[in-house]
Amino acid sequence: MSPTGSAIGSRILRSRALAALTSPHGVDRYLEQVNPMWAAHEVRARVVEVRRETTGSPESGTAPVATITLQPTSTWRGHRAGQYVQVGVDLPGSRRRTTRCFSISSAESGPGERFTLTVRAHDEGQVSKFLVHEAEPGQMLHLSQADGDFTLPGSPATPSPYPLVFITGGSGITPAMSMVRTLLRDGYDAKAHRKVLFLHFARSPEDQIFADELAEIAAADNDIDVHLRYGEQIFSEFELRRLVPDYRNTDTWACGPGAMVELIQAAYAGSDRLRLEFFEPPRISGGEAAEGDVVFGRAGRSAANTGESLLDQAEALGLKPEFGCRMGICFTCTSKKTEGTVRNVITGAESSLPDEDIQICVSAPVGDCVVDL
Repeated sequence: MSPTGSAIGSRILRSRALAALTSPHGVDRYLEQVNPMWAAHEVRARVVEVRRETTGSPESGTAPVATITLQPTSTWRGHRAGQYVQVGVDLPGSRRRTTRCFSISSAESGPGERFTLTVRAHDEGQVSKFLVHEAEPGQMLHLSQADGDFTLPGSPATPSPYPLVFITGGSGITPAMSMVRTLLRDGYDAKAHRKVLFLHFARSPEDQIFADELAEIAAADNDIDVHLRYGEQIFSEFELRRLVPDYRNTDTWACGPGAMVELIQAAYAGSDRLRLEFFEPPRISGGEAAEGDVVFGRAGRSAANTGESLLDQAEALGLKPEFGCRMGICFTCTSKKTEGTVRNVITGAESSLPDEDIQICVSAPVGDCVVDL
């Protein structure tokens, strides 16, 4: 089909008339039956390759990591380095599609172009375990469009006198690798003169993701300074100060476990040069400071507020609300709060508005709270 014919076909597939004719299922349901890679609105992707990055070790408490190469449908609009995508899989025995958000690990992609996800198979992660252990070439996944603002401003190769700093831990390396790969692909060392410091923390050399590629980057003459640290230490302000004396005035991207990111936040002391991405929310523990009662209206259940997230408190009562990422990203768990005040456990912002939609995975009640759940 010619480019003109393809464009006309795309307009027809997206037309309101065709949507009405295929109601209530929609045109995408019919296209999927004919060819899973045909889509008018939805985004799907075929697994092209699954490549093991690390094997993991039960003795050290580490899980295996794999990189999954995906060929998306033509409806994929591409991604900026540092963004994430929501992945949905139909797990065996599950009545509903299970979703999870993953950072994209490959360099920036254009519409319809292949990209990669690098995933650690966490014990509690149904989707991550499926992707690492069970995904095979040819399988189809459901996707959102790429999202997130944990990205480089402007063109990655734009010359600038200011350095860039990436601080990552564990699986938090994936969005930073997407940025570094984009810089190198776009001729970073030839076009720009920004020094890059890449400081990464992993439990051991065996648990190091992208080990061979990082070694190649470190050995090349490209103004990218790679520092890998292994062991229980998750971040050291003293070491950062030694590597980057004026780090608080340096553009920095940090991603890693909640405890690590909290230490980095303290070190930067509110600097607006720090950009953060959590791949797990800060841990919230109940305590004597929690007050009031939490009521889940539709379920007719209530309990004393423990101070934990509303999702955790609902599950403790035996409820099973829908959720996806448990990080405040995918909005799957959005529910209506009819009364009370909640605090966002990531940003610290509080809200007392009645009848507002909240993400219960990152919302902790402050005193009495009623949720339509």
